[in-house]
Amino acid sequence: MPGYRDILTIKKGRIGIVQLNRPEKMNALSHNLRAELFDALKDFEADPETRAIIIRGSGRGFSAGYDLSGIGTATDDRDYVERRSGLPNVGPINPGQGQWPQHLLSGYWIIWELAKPVIAQVHGYCLAGGTELASMCDLMFVAEDAVMGYPAVRAITSVDIIYHPWHMPQRKVRELLYTGDSVSGAEAVALGWANRAVPIDRLCATTEAFAERMANIDPAMLLMTKRQVNRVYEVMGIRTSLAVGGDVQELSRVRPGGGEFHRIGREKGLKAALDWRDGPFEDYGCAPRSAPRPANAPW
Repeated sequence: MPGYRDILTIKKGRIGIVQLNRPEKMNALSHNLRAELFDALKDFEADPETRAIIIRGSGRGFSAGYDLSGIGTATDDRDYVERRSGLPNVGPINPGQGQWPQHLLSGYWIIWELAKPVIAQVHGYCLAGGTELASMCDLMFVAEDAVMGYPAVRAITSVDIIYHPWHMPQRKVRELLYTGDSVSGAEAVALGWANRAVPIDRLCATTEAFAERMANIDPAMLLMTKRQVNRVYEVMGIRTSLAVGGDVQELSRVRPGGGEFHRIGREKGLKAALDWRDGPFEDYGCAPRSAPRPANAPW
């Protein structure tokens, strides 16, 4: 595989592992990281020896979400959203207003359409765009104390990808999206959002053991089964509902007051903007919960 800057690729027999590798940025999903991720997934897809794929994160968490580090350099909200360079190639996307959520969706449909099943291995913080990446995988294995939520709905925009109603009951969807609050990994399993929750020191071994279990299935059979499940959800409207959700996300961006988070970020920096957003709730960066990576963790 080519030399990557923001991810690591690991081959363990029949299992391909893509490891998000910006630990100093809590694996924030930069344009380059996402481009490398999609490239590595396609390489593992083309490898006849690889039967299943795992996506996981280096350091203290899976991913804190999309990279907002450019917030201090944007001149206005339109500049911040639309003047993007180096976007991953995810197919034809019309540039300009409203393209961001549709661009994201086009990338994640790559995971949906892969012949091989993809497992998200989640530990520590898994927030906003990080939850979108994990939720678009076929399966999700989580640490019991993982912190999973979408705080951006408090002040920035509504969700880019409205996956929530496809994974949890309506009342919980409303609770999480009306507040931006989080749930633990154990709670995510109880909701049906994730498959299994285990102590963090067992997460790597548990995920890889399940991937190996799936690898016993003939690849053509796995392809047919994955395609069959996908098509049922598509008939139920998942593609249309996620696309419509992206249209509403754009409307939320241009609402009155929608630029306040970015204004604070430009004038005072990203930390000040995050403190302004999350301070009243006393969570996330303002009062972080402990979700450490054990010293002997193998990733």
